[in-house]
Amino acid sequence: MTGVIVGLCAIVGLVIGSFLNVVIYRVPAGLSVVAPRSRCQGCLTEIASRDNIPVISWLLLRGKCRTCQARISWRYPAVEVFTAALFALFAWHFGFVGILPAFLYLAAVGIALAMIDLDVRRLPDQIVLPSYLVALALLLAGSLVDGQPRLMIRALLGALALFAFYFLLALIYPAGMGFGDVKLAGVLGLYLGYLGWGSLIIGGFLGFALGGVVGGALIVIRRAGRKTMIPFGPFMLAGAGLAVFFGQAWAQAYLTHLGL
Repeated sequence: MTGVIVGLCAIVGLVIGSFLNVVIYRVPAGLSVVAPRSRCQGCLTEIASRDNIPVISWLLLRGKCRTCQARISWRYPAVEVFTAALFALFAWHFGFVGILPAFLYLAAVGIALAMIDLDVRRLPDQIVLPSYLVALALLLAGSLVDGQPRLMIRALLGALALFAFYFLLALIYPAGMGFGDVKLAGVLGLYLGYLGWGSLIIGGFLGFALGGVVGGALIVIRRAGRKTMIPFGPFMLAGAGLAVFFGQAWAQAYLTHLGL
């Protein structure tokens, strides 16, 4: 049964990944994600349905537009494959439970926000703010299905705690922390709080740890300077993703090491 769920989620992930490519391109530009249909950026020809099959169409077309032979970025199939992989991993980790849709939404919105932040150095309110309502609804529904509605209290406290922590950091050092990061922190706190205090703490810590490691590496290889602005959203999301899978276990291992 688990294998079937994992496979189905991977297929759904491919389709969602294709839509995320539209979101990543259009939302920062202030365009509708519904209409018009996608077009080649070279010749503006509307992309036919047969050329819009996730991954397969890109491979068959050898990464080129059918009409004008303009290059189609490898990033499009990469986003689709990564979304499918993350959906499959979440399905394998959680199994067929009520909260699975909530975490699949987190995977999808996380990929979109990470890519947009890398592209334009911001986390759009059009995605972050509705995610509070969507995440709350999906987690609440999932908790009721799973018979654990009490976990929603911890989820809400986790959202408040992580939001407040990032808000304080933004007040202390506004040049190093954007308010988009603060708003995203509340969404991530909701999910990590639902899983446990260990996941919340580990997820919050990992965002800064990953950001520090990557930022330091970029300075060493001279791809960035000490004052270079590096988007922090992707590190927050990566840290939260790792905490979903390993947060509780790592927190317990640390407490055991301390003899607590």
